[in-house]
Amino acid sequence: MNSRERILSAVKQNKPEFQPLPETTRFQSDYPDLVAKFSEILRFIGGTPVLVANYEEAETYIRQTYNDLPSVVSKVPALQHLATTDWDVLDPHQLETVDLAIIQGVIGVAENSAIWVPEERGGHRVLPFICQHLVLLLNTADLVPNMHDAYERLNISESGFGAFIAGPSKTADIEQALVIGAHGARSLSVVLLQNS
Repeated sequence: MNSRERILSAVKQNKPEFQPLPETTRFQSDYPDLVAKFSEILRFIGGTPVLVANYEEAETYIRQTYNDLPSVVSKVPALQHLATTDWDVLDPHQLETVDLAIIQGVIGVAENSAIWVPEERGGHRVLPFICQHLVLLLNTADLVPNMHDAYERLNISESGFGAFIAGPSKTADIEQALVIGAHGARSLSVVLLQNS
């Protein structure tokens, strides 16, 4: 018996008995208005909530707010015509010049204004983090009170990668001075669609 076999045999003989998983604690959040709570928290962390009725109003907001940006990428089919730059590149480093990325979120969390963006909605993983400005669209029907509710709705096997995104990039690590856009998007607007 070689040393590998001896080690594996010793591990097998000394395995502890299976223990049942602990019961999960479920937190309930009682927000009377999920849109109001989500918007309040988003403003607090530096983002901009925008409530619109449909994609046409979303387009009007985007055109008025970001009209001077030359490099725009859109992963939202209804707003694809706003794109001036192709997001489907071989090398994600080619996206470093993107001024504005428009992406559809899947789930929004009222308690912290985090939005779940799976890879298939965001294109390259780097896109929401390398662009200068980020617009996330989210249906108000997809808002949930807290992260427990969000994880219950998530099916992580559907996507190879995903991220919860909340607010623009920021840090206050150095001398406790807040810096917006330190290592990601300098601004985040969340367009909340009421009828989509």
